[in-house]
Parts: sequence; structure tokens; C-alpha cells
Amino acid sequence: MNSEPPRLLATRQFPPEIEARLRREYRATLNDTDRVYSPEELVAAAREHDAVMCCPTERFSREVLEQVAGSIGIVATFSVGFEHIDVPAARDVGVVVTNTPDVLTDATADTAMLCILAAARRGAEGDRFVRSGRWERWHTMLMLGVHVTGKRLGILGMGRIGQALARRARGFDMPVHYHNRRRLPPDQERGATFHADPADLLAVSDILSINCPSSPETVRLLDSERIAMLPEGAIVVNTARGNIVDDEALIAALRSGRLAAAGLDVFDNEPNLHPGYLDLENVFMLPHLGSATRETRMAMGSTCLDNLAAFFAGRPCPQALT
Repeated sequence: MNSEPPRLLATRQFPPEIEARLRREYRATLNDTDRVYSPEELVAAAREHDAVMCCPTERFSREVLEQVAGSIGIVATFSVGFEHIDVPAARDVGVVVTNTPDVLTDATADTAMLCILAAARRGAEGDRFVRSGRWERWHTMLMLGVHVTGKRLGILGMGRIGQALARRARGFDMPVHYHNRRRLPPDQERGATFHADPADLLAVSDILSINCPSSPETVRLLDSERIAMLPEGAIVVNTARGNIVDDEALIAALRSGRLAAAGLDVFDNEPNLHPGYLDLENVFMLPHLGSATRETRMAMGSTCLDNLAAFFAGRPCPQALT
């Protein structure tokens, strides 16, 4: 019997406490430079290991999984989203995939609320205005924004994060409407109004928050046709995945004034976001900070390690996707 610890490839840098535990419990290969592996490099490196702890920057396509399946037994992703992993392919080749749900719910919901408030009250624009030295005096029409209290919040995707956002929004006296694949039980709805048809949700969303996962059904879901269904002067917030939004359509609506503002934490092809966003004053942008708190990132790392420990102990992984 081999008494040596399993060989583990960590594809990105992780919190120091998590990396220290990786060193103690595994023969770990760490990424000291935090570079992103190309598919070819990922295959070559994974073949030398028994497990991989990755981030959404590494794409485990069917082709990649078929090449590494003889070596690795588990891919533990440091994320709740798993669209970067072909889960059916992993199941076919016998590779376990795990993610990190629950632990980043509150941090991401906080970020969504931040995006709502900053977009509505012109937070980024105001900060730039003060820093530039252009603020000479207070006056009655200075940077008027949109009142949040009483506005109808539409939540597209009422999972853990959507429900956590709804709890926060109620503190601002915002009526909550939502669309989900399945209607929630009444005790989870807490008075929110369900819309079986996304078009019906859009029609009543003064502020639309995108909280659904990326999937073939949701890619470019918010296109020009659906933007036209929103009330005039609505606000769009996205803390889910960038490819759910059609960038050209959203930029055109923001530029024309059809939409009042947007708050975006995620972008298609990030960090190479559409340049059309850069000169729009009515967009509040963050560099994908949804789960970026010390506490949350530690919890995400611990969840990955708990899944890995269960796998190598022969127990079911707590957050297994396959």
C-alpha cells in the first residue's frame, strides 16, 4: 500500500492558510506566480497528479478530461459556478467534481446590493468627480440618482444568492419579484412574487438583478429584445456571469438612456471586457469581487479541502457534482 500523501495540483494561488494546509496534507504543486494554465499545460500538469484544485480560469472540457482521467480522480473547483467544467464529461470518464456552494452566498449578495446602490446613486461617477477636483459647491441638481426605496426588485434566479439578496432588499422596502426554474415554497418566498415567464418579471423590474447560473439556456439571455421589456429608466445589476448579458445591447441601452444605469461585477471574457463600457458614466464596475472577503475565500478553500479529504478517505464528497 502506498503510504505517501496524494499528489495535488493547485492551479492558482490560494489564501496562505489554505496553501499551508495543502503542503501539510498533500504532495502539492503550488502556483507561486499565479499564472493561468493553457489547456495544453493543464493536461501535462494534471497527468502528474491525483487531484486538481482549480478556479474558473481553468477550463476542463471533455477533451481535457478525457486526457487526464487516467491520472486524476477529482477536480475541486474554488467556486460555486462550474460552467468551466464539462460535468457530464467528468461523469462519463469517472472524475469527481466538487464546488463551494453556501459559503459565498452572503458575500455575493452584499456585492449585488452594493451594485444596486452604487448604480442607483451614481457612486463611481461621484467618486471620480470628487477626486478630479471638479466639485466646487453643493447645488440642488448635483448628480441626481434614482431612489431605491420602494422600487420593484426583479431577481432572475432565486437560488441561495437570490434569496439572500431578497432579504437585504426588504430592508430597503423594495417589493421583490422573481423568476426561477421552480417556484419556491411559501416560507422561502417570504412575500416575493413569482413569475413563471421571465418576460413578466422584466416588465415589473425597476431594478433587475441577475443571479442565475450560466448555462446554454441563459447565455445572452438579457438581449435587446428583453431589455426592451424592462421599464423605462430601469437599472440592471449582474453579479452572476458575464455571458448572461448581451454586451452590445446593454451598452446601447445605457448610452441611449433607455436604461438609467448598470452595476456589473462580472463580464463576458473577463478581464477583457467590452471597451464600450469604459466611457459610460452610468456604469458601476467591479473586478469580479462577489466573494472577495477574507472570511469567504478562507471558507471556500476549506470547503475544497473538505471535499478532497472525503474523496481520498473513500467517503462521499459533501459538495459532489458528479
